[in-house]
Amino acid sequence: MGGDIAGVRPWKGVKRVSADPSPVLGEVLRRLAQVVGRYEDNAAFDDGHDRWSLYRVAMDNPAALPVLFEAVSLERDGSLASGVVGGVLERVPADERERWVRILPTAVREFSARRARELGVLESLARGAMSAVDVDDLIDGWSDWLQLRAVRVIADEDVLRVVSQRGRTNRIRRAAADSLRPR
Repeated sequence: MGGDIAGVRPWKGVKRVSADPSPVLGEVLRRLAQVVGRYEDNAAFDDGHDRWSLYRVAMDNPAALPVLFEAVSLERDGSLASGVVGGVLERVPADERERWVRILPTAVREFSARRARELGVLESLARGAMSAVDVDDLIDGWSDWLQLRAVRVIADEDVLRVVSQRGRTNRIRRAAADSLRPR
């Protein structure tokens, strides 16, 4: 019962994803494990949950990102690869995001591509590079995630007013209105 602790199977009730990695991916995963300090000599990484666990640790280790990129480019589980790329996008410079998105299979690329674009918008808002008029024109096309995150980085009161009036949900509008209140 590999990975079981005291006879309890992890992820009880959840179907375990099993896809033997290719020999090349297996070797890259072993290198990745070493880079992040997991010395698992006999690890097969045939379980998607085991790979996800390794990937999560690697995402937070800048030195591991080149090997993580290589691993994700070889990952057969598109959903798993997409999850990793989604997590990495906020951790890499803006000019590297497209490269990460392009390694995904086309079938699972759209979410990460959208998140990369949204992070660009968020950075523009944080720099004050978008006017209230710009936001008023664009906000309907923004996801709830972007609208809520925008409230946290916007310093311009006119832009916050737009979000407080036009945000998609009550929660977003309330958060923007709260940010407008003097503290």
